[in-house]
Amino acid sequence: MKDILTRLAATINTVGDNNSESGFEASLTGILNAIIGVLGIVAVVVIIIGGVSYMTSAGDAGKVKKAKDTILYGVIGLVICALAFAIVNFVIGSILGQGQ
Repeated sequence: MKDILTRLAATINTVGDNNSESGFEASLTGILNAIIGVLGIVAVVVIIIGGVSYMTSAGDAGKVKKAKDTILYGVIGLVICALAFAIVNFVIGSILGQGQ
């Protein structure tokens, strides 16, 4: 977590650079990637919680269904985070990278 915050602070410090748009592009990409990374970690935690719930359901059909749904929602969230990462990097690179 400390490493993530250090990198985030380093990217925020580059916002004031007047060198080119690449400083702003790197800052925006870094901030959005950090947010998406945190959401990806949350999705993995949801998958783990669903797995623990599934293992401790003791065969109760209602608990098993709830645990499977939790795992499914976690996987969907992880896929959305991966797609968001790709889309954000592509869009920011194509919009802000045009001036170069």
